[in-house]
Amino acid sequence: MIVEFDVPATMRDGTVLRANVYRRGGADPGPVLLCRTPYGKDFPNAGATIDVPEATKRGFVVVIQDTRGRFNSEGDWEPMLNEAEDGADSVAWAATLPGSDGQVAMYGASYFGFTQWAAASQKPPALRAIAPFVTWFDPFDGILFRGGALELGLQASWHMQVGLNSLMRRHKDDKVALGRAVYALVADYDALPAGFAELPLREFPPLRRHGVGEAFFETVSNPLAQTDRTAVSTAVHTWHDRITVPSFNIGGWHDIFLAGTIANYRAARRAGQPARLLIGPWPHGPATNPIGEINYGFGAQAGFIDLRSDLSSMQLDWFEHRLRDTVGPDPDKPVQVFVMGINKWRTEVDWPLDRAETVPFFLHADGGLSEQESATEQPDRYEYDPADPAPTLGGATLLSPDYPAGPRDQRRVEERPDVLAFTTAPLEQDLEVTGPIELSLWASSSAPDTDFVARLCDVFPDGRSINLTDGIIRARYRNGIGDPQLLEPGRPYEFTIDLWATSNVFLAGHRIRLDITSSSFPRWDRNPNTGHELGADAELRVAQQQIWHDREHPSQLLLPVVPGLSLEADAEQHTDK
Repeated sequence: MIVEFDVPATMRDGTVLRANVYRRGGADPGPVLLCRTPYGKDFPNAGATIDVPEATKRGFVVVIQDTRGRFNSEGDWEPMLNEAEDGADSVAWAATLPGSDGQVAMYGASYFGFTQWAAASQKPPALRAIAPFVTWFDPFDGILFRGGALELGLQASWHMQVGLNSLMRRHKDDKVALGRAVYALVADYDALPAGFAELPLREFPPLRRHGVGEAFFETVSNPLAQTDRTAVSTAVHTWHDRITVPSFNIGGWHDIFLAGTIANYRAARRAGQPARLLIGPWPHGPATNPIGEINYGFGAQAGFIDLRSDLSSMQLDWFEHRLRDTVGPDPDKPVQVFVMGINKWRTEVDWPLDRAETVPFFLHADGGLSEQESATEQPDRYEYDPADPAPTLGGATLLSPDYPAGPRDQRRVEERPDVLAFTTAPLEQDLEVTGPIELSLWASSSAPDTDFVARLCDVFPDGRSINLTDGIIRARYRNGIGDPQLLEPGRPYEFTIDLWATSNVFLAGHRIRLDITSSSFPRWDRNPNTGHELGADAELRVAQQQIWHDREHPSQLLLPVVPGLSLEADAEQHTDK
């Protein structure tokens, strides 16, 4: 393998970006696999979603490029803002490299999954396929905001991490100043459990003290503004009508961008483009095993998927099919999901599953959850104090190390007086839930604005309450982000909370649980209950919350239940192993 470092590529405005190029010596010209990252092309994990030596062995040329304003590339760092044009220019440049046959595909995770969609939106002629891994769709559904609430934990910790390279470039000629700046930023990052609580958000001190995170402050100052530069530049959902390349969409049930991965797949299918979807039991990090506190089995790992293949080889097969047409026709079942509970992989014709039936589970005053409709019942009450919010514990998160993601026992959170738990009786037989999850919640508050958080859990016979998925709604945005309306205190309203999706078999003897509270901090910013604009002040007020579940206000959890025959089909599918 031949490696060239810091190969220059000149963008349309004259800015030079630099890349490392890997190719097999003496090989015939082959397609280029381009990865564009803001996290440093020279770090060991820069292109880790594929095996670079294996790719070059197959005859691919691999290019890993620093994006604009990062590490060895020129220009100013403005997160997400230049990736569409720079991506198109980089594709055109990569197609002309020595050893290239003129065809380019792109790969990478998270931000450098986004750089693929951004480049594809420009329709560069040489781009033939992409494989975005754990990447968002709508910036108001998982990267900037969720249900109207700020993704505080993600935004704050991410801007601090990427701020390190900003400091390196700012103080490149003064090593003493650089050392002091890096030390101070890292100290604040390590202290984030306390730093997350610092107010006001519009002057969020852990970022403001170091002169980094300007995009964070712009977002907080213009909450949910469709014209916000960051919102516009990250809006993958607005590009699909002009994206024509095939996509292999890869995600995880415990990933912060799960909804985006699914939505990108569905949008590509609606547009008539070839697309695949693969979802493992993974968070936004290493796709290994165990995840969180659950052992999903050896075959759950990205390196040993279903004991048949590995994720790198699957992507390389996808690229070979799209760029060389050597693997055969598209599969009849382009969706592959990991079904938790039974811990098995399964292929499907499409997503969501046509055979899944939406079954309502109604909330009851005794903490019950059942298919029996609500009757005459008094609402449940709790007090939400933003000065003492219910904490984030696991889940589909991307926070500082104090808050690891994934499935975790929620009992210590459920013991709090501001968390209500609604639980079924032990199941008499296995129940599969695979698909999108939604909660229709009737609730009222003493505050003009507040939040409601819902979390779906699998309760094991030994009492463990393991989170599967969750969601939030900021009350003022109950009618949509374009129609904010404050609450009339004490009046019950119907709130729709999107819990995204899951695939889990609740085994016989297990119970289904729905937790209701008003915070998951620091994942989402605390609602101060004042009704003031986001981040404007440091005032916090206590709110009295009521959860309604009577005949006139039938709060209900809508679960996509898959008939039991699917388990038999799953057993038949694996008899050839």
